[in-house]
Parts: sequence; structure tokens; C-alpha cells
Amino acid sequence: MTESRDTEIPEPAEFQLEFADLPHLLRAWRTEAGLKLGRGKALPQKEVAQRMGVSERWYRALESGAQVPLTLDTLTLLAQALDLGPDERTALYWYRITEVSDERQPSDDGGGRFGQLRELVDAQTTFPAYLIDHAWNVIAYNALMAGWFPWVREPEANLMRWVLQNPESREQIVDWKKQAALYLAQLRFALFRSPDDPTLNDVLTSVQHEPDCRELWNAGPRIIAFRQGGKFRLSLPHISKTELVVTAQVLLPAYRPGARFVALMPA
Repeated sequence: MTESRDTEIPEPAEFQLEFADLPHLLRAWRTEAGLKLGRGKALPQKEVAQRMGVSERWYRALESGAQVPLTLDTLTLLAQALDLGPDERTALYWYRITEVSDERQPSDDGGGRFGQLRELVDAQTTFPAYLIDHAWNVIAYNALMAGWFPWVREPEANLMRWVLQNPESREQIVDWKKQAALYLAQLRFALFRSPDDPTLNDVLTSVQHEPDCRELWNAGPRIIAFRQGGKFRLSLPHISKTELVVTAQVLLPAYRPGARFVALMPA
């Protein structure tokens, strides 16, 4: 018997990649600002311009993606007009500030740029610790981290891919969907900083095949710079019979743009 067309499974919708660009974020932030003020709708472009002390034409050009002059003072006024939080402000300032990105850095030679950082990770003996690069590739980990999460020993281990694509993460991370949304918000920030980074774009392309991830990404352009102090509830039967609650303490190594030293400490 021929299967009806009604039973065919549709192809997954593509990620809305524009959620990582400035015009889309500005429109979303206008909507959020209007909700914060109890308007029930987005702030008009005219009102944002008035709050900033610029012309409506200038703001429309900015939100349309046109190249307009931006100073740090102007960005501060824009952040205030839209009532942005610290993560959104960080993203906005990044649009103006140029920094050497990770992909332009020489690769690690084993005992070179990451040498002492690897030693720092190894020296942690009271809590799991690890070092990742700008694309969440695992550079180093201590014995406790490997005990909690053996997957870090695998070649080309990547934290973002493990959280979003490995079925094991859904068993070990309590409230996985909530945490996955936060990881996607970090990925959006990373793409805003480095939109042409091939590794980041490859991660985004691969996770779009996960229906839950696609739904979370397309739900809205939330953006998070860093998960400093982020709380995680973990179910690791091979480590503890009871649920573990930890916070991620994030340190940014000097002269290594994008690299992060992370320690999982008791909440």
C-alpha cells in the first residue's frame, strides 16, 4: 500500500541564522524594552532615537544594517535607550571594539602558549577543571573532570557538541532543555563576535539537525557572553548516588582571546 503524503516527515527547517546579527538583535531588544515598560509591544524606532538624542533616520539606518558611525558613547546611549543587560551590552560593545580573534592565533605547540595553563588545570585536585578555546574545543582537563565526564578524553572533544548533540548529556544534565538554551545563547554571542569563524559555523550547522536545538534557537535571539557562576544540576551515578549541584567559575586567560578556564565548584 502506498503511504499517504500526509504521513511524510517534513524536512527540518533551517536555523534562522540572522539571529546572530546586529539588526535582528536590535529589533528583538526593542521588543523586550517595550515589554519591560509595560507597552505590550516593541518601542518605536522614533522613541529609541529620541532616547538616544539622534535622528530617527540615523537609527533606522543602524537597524537596517547600514554602515553608520558608532562611537563608544553612542553605544552607551543605545544600551541605555534599550535598557540592555550586561550580556547584551557586551555584545553591543563588541560590535565596535576590534580584538584579535582566536582563529588568527598560532596553534598551540604542546608546551607553548597553553603550556602553563595546562599545568594550572592539572594542579586542580579538589574540583573538576578544564580549559576550552573560543569554539568550546577541550584543550586540557584534570583527572576529576575526566572521572566525571570521560568523553573529554576523546579526540577533538568539544563541550558545545557534547551538550547539544550527545544523548548522554540529556541523561547527565538535569533540566537539559534549559541548559541547552543557555549554551545556544553563548553560541549566538560567539557568532556575533566571529561571524565567519568556520568552526563555530560548523557547530551551528550540525546542531540544527537536533529538533530541540532548532526549536530553542528559533524561539528568540537570547544572547549570553559568559556563564560565570552558572548553576548546573548533574546526575552522575558513577560519581554520586545523589544529584550534584555545581557552579561554573569562569576565568579568561590573558593574551588568549576566547580561551576559558572553567572550574566546577560546589554550589
